[in-house]
Amino acid sequence: MPGSVPPQSKSSSLAVETPPVRGRRELGRPAAFVALAVVFVLFMAASSAPSPLYVVYQQEWHFSATTLTTVFAVYVLGMIAALLVLGALSDHLGRRPVLLSAIALEAVSMVLFLTADDISLLMVARLVQGIATGAAMTALGAALADLNPAHAPHRAGVVTGAAPTFGLGLGALGCGFLVQYGPHPTRLVYALLLAGLVVAGALLLALPETSLRRPGAARSLQPRLKVAPHLRADLLGLVPILVASWALGGLYLSLGPSVAAGLFGLSNHVVGGLVVTLLTVPASLTALALRGWPVGRTLALGASLLLAGTAVALSGVEEHSLTLAALGTVIAGVGFGASALASFGTLARIAAPAERGELLSVAFVISYVSFSVPAVIAGIAVTHTGLHETSVVYAATVAFLAALALLAQWLRSQRTPARGACPQA
Repeated sequence: MPGSVPPQSKSSSLAVETPPVRGRRELGRPAAFVALAVVFVLFMAASSAPSPLYVVYQQEWHFSATTLTTVFAVYVLGMIAALLVLGALSDHLGRRPVLLSAIALEAVSMVLFLTADDISLLMVARLVQGIATGAAMTALGAALADLNPAHAPHRAGVVTGAAPTFGLGLGALGCGFLVQYGPHPTRLVYALLLAGLVVAGALLLALPETSLRRPGAARSLQPRLKVAPHLRADLLGLVPILVASWALGGLYLSLGPSVAAGLFGLSNHVVGGLVVTLLTVPASLTALALRGWPVGRTLALGASLLLAGTAVALSGVEEHSLTLAALGTVIAGVGFGASALASFGTLARIAAPAERGELLSVAFVISYVSFSVPAVIAGIAVTHTGLHETSVVYAATVAFLAALALLAQWLRSQRTPARGACPQA
């Protein structure tokens, strides 16, 4: 049940206490936890770094908004494929081998970005990056839960909720600055990320293994969405808020910089990155600030602020008011953070160690389908109906989904009032 910490299985305890391999120094548990959080942020920063560059690529290579969102969707397609196929692999092979493989594949994608000179190679780079990120995300989430300190049983859920949004904002804003003020705008950011991945690989080599090998690794590669029966009701109750929040994130990461440039005349690339950051940094700060709140209250706040923030941002677009649009984005970002905290915090706690990879895989698939499919539809719509009309319809749809999520949470709290009192931390 949300708010309770699942008992550690015997195999999990053995995995944690397994002595290090002779000749290889391992990080202590606190240091390993911090290292995993940093690697999580790095992966997400790398995934959002191309967002401010889409406008640059579009100007240099002359492709349409449909093509732009297709590049965005290719990344998510690779991620979802990896989540479906590789999501449970770390439950069988161990966390470290899967994470090291993901780091290596992410490094390959950075090399492809560095050498990309047309849209086709850019798509390949994004596809490879999506596969690497999908392989890493569930293993990172599961490893954080494995290493969760006993004195702070909800810390892994807080990090899993905050790290993605913080990393997305950091990558977009950092890339925006480099594109605007640094040399080689379509190369420098990837070179820096590649260097960061080398450091991350060295850290992961010293990571203690927290999950013993189990049979069934090959069978786990069969694409599937599997959730243990006793976890399905909890996951189902979180679907509306996951869809609403991540659909909004998809709008900002795919079309946000274009909206800033096309509707508000803001051509500075830092502003393009700031559009994403205004949503994601409040989200990550909110996940940290509300970690002591009850789950039900946090979910209700998240849905309410997603609805209110999207409505305010939509008013800003209609009134051509940059202040209103920015304010609405920040409010929606707070809602995004509250939603992520309650959703992933709940999932990290209710699953036993052997169930974590699969459960997080399903949750991430739901999130990133919501993140990508509406954004692709929006890209097609921009080509045919224009940026303004598409932004208005998209924002109105997200507001409707947030209202639906609020209704779903209210109905759920009426059925299980006691569970809404469980704290996040």
